[in-house]
Amino acid sequence: MNLKQRLADTRLLLAPGVYDALSALLAEQAGFEALYLSGAAIAYTRLGRSDVGLTTYPEVADTLARITERVRVPVIVDADTGFGNALNVQRTVRGFERAGAAMIQLEDQTFPKRCGHLDGKAVVPVAEMCGKLRAALDARASERTLILARTDALAVEGIDAAFERAERYLECGVDALFIEALRTPAQMDAACARFAHRTPLLANMVEGGKTPVQSAAELQQRGFRVAIFPGGAVRALAHALQGYYASLAAHGTTAPWRERMLDFDGLNAVIGTPELMALGRRYDAGG
Repeated sequence: MNLKQRLADTRLLLAPGVYDALSALLAEQAGFEALYLSGAAIAYTRLGRSDVGLTTYPEVADTLARITERVRVPVIVDADTGFGNALNVQRTVRGFERAGAAMIQLEDQTFPKRCGHLDGKAVVPVAEMCGKLRAALDARASERTLILARTDALAVEGIDAAFERAERYLECGVDALFIEALRTPAQMDAACARFAHRTPLLANMVEGGKTPVQSAAELQQRGFRVAIFPGGAVRALAHALQGYYASLAAHGTTAPWRERMLDFDGLNAVIGTPELMALGRRYDAGG
């Protein structure tokens, strides 16, 4: 699917958060049209750490490449601050584009950045961010690789300043906007009233975060064009694994969890082991 063409449709695009090739495969099998590779989710799963700027360019690029090799649906990737200045942004955009990104998200936080729903954020000057966005647009090899501009200014400078930053970023020529951590339905409506008729606007749904969590239908009615649930899969995974490991430690067996697990053959069916083995036999000697 061409993501640029899909975003021209007024139907909301629901992109679940993924963090590796298996989670991406399962999301694709569930029927989603696009996926969101969350920087926070990579920090949670690869590092076992918080989203406070510890994740690096190679870790995200490697994860992205493994995902796009496994699934066909477009992947929106969180590039944080671009991992440095405008020149770093250009390296990031080129690398992520080669790794198969359909859309690359860049934000205006200072480094080290932190999760958009944590307190204590800071943002770079508008002119610096505009330079980084222009660098990103110049670096992409194809206009089908979309650039998503995110501002975290609401928590730092207020909603009026956040909207003014979004205006400036839109003037740079970006393909979509993301105003992070809108606090109320009224703020969400204000963002949509100002921008949704001009560019795709993304809503970020974080369970327990700053923004009221709403359904895709509600977000579409407000005017958002993209909705992400970036860390929901990891939160669900962490909850499930807490229960699984506690049960295994208590009982010394997985038997109490068997009804909540795939068995050996079940997992192999999901990941396509029979098909892979059949493909291998085509190349056997004498085959």
